[in-house]
Amino acid sequence: MKTTVLELKINGENYSIDIESNTSLLWAIREYVGLTGTKFGCGVAQCGACTIHLNGSPIKSCVYPASAAAGSEITTIEGAGATDAVTKALQDAWIEEQVPQCGYCQSGQIMQATTLLQRNNNPTREEIVSHMNGVLCRCGTYYRIIKAIERAAKEV
Repeated sequence: MKTTVLELKINGENYSIDIESNTSLLWAIREYVGLTGTKFGCGVAQCGACTIHLNGSPIKSCVYPASAAAGSEITTIEGAGATDAVTKALQDAWIEEQVPQCGYCQSGQIMQATTLLQRNNNPTREEIVSHMNGVLCRCGTYYRIIKAIERAAKEV
């Protein structure tokens, strides 16, 4: 398999990685950079466990080519709370509302919710549900996820 040197900016840091040309952004982040907070779930952009921010917008990194992310600002769960007050408020609300059970989807959930509150700091319940559609929770903690987002919205 042909490899290429790829320059990625992740959480404000520059990485130069020698990577196979068909590698997804998820595997570049996890395997080549070593940031494992972003999870592999389904591999076909259906579950949302791999959600990250690319230039401020949520994307499913499991199907996004790493090569297409060169020159972009990539933010993972590891970098989001340190630099963004909305993400920090969501992380705190997640704890207060006792959202996690298995915890597997939580980074994707928080990354998706962050973009909602950055764009709309007072969403209705229907807006929350609509925006969060596509990030699945196998444990079914959707009611707690909604409550955490509502709590965080009051804080920011």
